[in-house]
Formats: sequence, structure tokens, C-alpha cells
Amino acid sequence: MVDFRSRLTHVMQEKNIKAAELSRRTGISKPRMSQYVNGVYIPKADAICAIANALGVSESFLLGNTDDVTMQKRGSSKFKLLPLIGEISCGYPVFANQEDGGSVVTDIDTDADFCLIANGDSMKDARICHGDTVFIKKADMVNNGEIAAVIINDEATLKRVYYYPDAQKIMLIPENANYQPLVFEGKELDKIHIIGRAVAFKSAVR
Repeated sequence: MVDFRSRLTHVMQEKNIKAAELSRRTGISKPRMSQYVNGVYIPKADAICAIANALGVSESFLLGNTDDVTMQKRGSSKFKLLPLIGEISCGYPVFANQEDGGSVVTDIDTDADFCLIANGDSMKDARICHGDTVFIKKADMVNNGEIAAVIINDEATLKRVYYYPDAQKIMLIPENANYQPLVFEGKELDKIHIIGRAVAFKSAVR
């Protein structure tokens, strides 16, 4: 019987995809991916789906149940792919990376349009940590207190947003006492562009 590890490593070699790249495409941590590649653990159903989608093969093929590598038709799975478009700072704003970063598999009911990778620790008290995958629903406005992906000039950050329309002010609040709020008033508001609301996140095992 062909095991999962044999099928996985065969496809990775055939497609010239390293474990680190497969980790990036799937959102599975590098240590966990290494355990799958080395046969230490067999992944659960959601991880198998993510790996199969990232490699462009069927889940049944990876599990050794068939020699047919053809992927399942969309709609037959409870999962969907969302584009991963880069990193967003959970600290001080960083340059907004809009390059195509692959895709992330998530539950079909996740109401999001794209994903970003958290970079930094300013949202740690909201349980969003460095390296987490954050799911974003496109929006140019959010409710007071919601966590949003915000572009400041050409830089991006993830913070809670509070509006003060009478004072013509917006505050971007971190979830870490080591960071100060970012405050924008008057003409400075022209620098601020909300691109979406954080609706979920996925963390690696720590």
C-alpha cells in the first residue's frame, strides 16, 4: 500500500516544490509541514485538502486510494481557496506587499475575500500573533472597534479602528500595551484607506 508520505514527496519532487514553499502556500507551519514530509504525522482532513489544492492533485491520490491525480470538481468540497496577497504589519506600518503569494484553503463558509500574513506582535492580545494567517473581507469602512487592514500612504497595518467624526479624527489602536495608538486628524485622514475587515485568523501550533 502506498503511504501518504510517499505520494507527498513524489509530487513535491515532480513539481519541484520544497517544504518551505508548500508551507507558505497552505498556511501550515514549517515545522508541521516538515513532520508531514518526513512521515512523523499524517495530516488531518483540512490539512490534506490544503496540501492537495496547493499541489494541484486530488486528496484521494495523496492518501493512496487512487492513482488518478485529478483534483475534485469545485463544489464537491467543503473548502475554498482564497488569495494570499502578502504581509501586513502587526507593529509599525510596513510597505504594502501586493504581490501574489499563492492561496490559502479555508472553510467554504468563511466570509472573506483574501488573506494576509501577520508580521509583528502589536495585535497579540487579540490572539493574532506573528506569522498567523488573517482572513480579510473587503470593505472601505468598518464599525467602531473592529479590526481592519489599513493602508497609510503606501504602508499597511492591522489595528482596531475608532472614528471620531466630530473631531475629524481616526485612531488605530493596537492590542499590545507596548505600542502607542496611531492618531490621524484633519487633512491627515487623506492618508488613511481601509481595505478590509478582519473576520478570522488561523494560527500555527505554538
